[in-house]
Amino acid sequence: TGLGVVSLVDTRSDEPRPEVIYQHINGDRRSLSHAIDALNSFDVVFIQHEYGIYGGPDGSEVLDIMAGLDVPAVVTLHTVLGHPSPHQRSLLQDVVERATRVVVMSETARKRLIGGYEVDAKKVQMIPHGARTSLGGPSLSGGPRPIALTWGLIGPGKGLETAIDAFAGLKDLRPLPRYIILGKTHPKVQASQGDAYLEGLVARVHELGLDDLVEFDTRYPDTAALSTEVRRADMVVLPYESAEQVTSGVLVEAIAAGKPVIATAFPHATELLSTGAGIVVAHDDPAAMRDGLRAVFTDPARAQQMSDEAKRIGATLYWPAVARRYRRLATRVMAQQQALQAPTKAILMEKPVGAFADVR
Repeated sequence: TGLGVVSLVDTRSDEPRPEVIYQHINGDRRSLSHAIDALNSFDVVFIQHEYGIYGGPDGSEVLDIMAGLDVPAVVTLHTVLGHPSPHQRSLLQDVVERATRVVVMSETARKRLIGGYEVDAKKVQMIPHGARTSLGGPSLSGGPRPIALTWGLIGPGKGLETAIDAFAGLKDLRPLPRYIILGKTHPKVQASQGDAYLEGLVARVHELGLDDLVEFDTRYPDTAALSTEVRRADMVVLPYESAEQVTSGVLVEAIAAGKPVIATAFPHATELLSTGAGIVVAHDDPAAMRDGLRAVFTDPARAQQMSDEAKRIGATLYWPAVARRYRRLATRVMAQQQALQAPTKAILMEKPVGAFADVR
């Protein structure tokens, strides 16, 4: 089975990953034509949709890509907004209309899409976000000081201010906990303001007297390094500000790694943590987050129960299990496509044998 990736880039890399067969430059019409040709060389195309990654207003260039396809398209929606602008709503409805099938990565997203947009519900199914198996493995926690971890690109909207303020209320704990914020400034934030946002967080930590509790690790770690940090952590903190987020890869990977999660009440967290793998707290509420952190830091039995539930859920989230579901979906889509083409083949067979041989 041949597999390939058409990647979306602003500038082409001289050394793309081996699976990348073409690098499409956003907004470049000539590049768009070549990208469509590359996609049409396959039997089915899986499109990852996020408003901000395609060219045009709200990423409208995705419709140009889909319009050029001669093969079925399965679209995975990474964002389903509860309160979209009129253009965002019509754009997503057009994407769903042109897709053969649509995948969302949470039940919240499925219900929001079907209930809030004019779409064909029969096209939509839920397949969870996958987690890397490489982030799992034996726990490395249990050091002299318990560790809470947040990882990912750093920028406004991640709610790190709330988490930092929450740790200001944990200075009395012994042993003193550590909060590690792992990641570098988001490239788009870096381009517009450099490291000013990150520097502001560092200043906040110093002003609150938290230099012994809160640490910044500004690496963009590879998988092996990230695995080590996740395995060392006693819990994962997701203080995101958005109330719209229906998909979080970090949340999925934290759960799959068996880590208790303290998260704000964004939709994906509310859904995945509902059976006890973590604690959900209100947005912009440092006191509530402080209490959640304290509960896990000071109650080993409760922390273990959360970890056990996270591992139970996580068994269904690792990429091999998720990939099998995508493979079954691709098989069904190709079978449906062949069935649609069958009448055309029957008409050709009514022609004289010689003509049919010429057609072949």
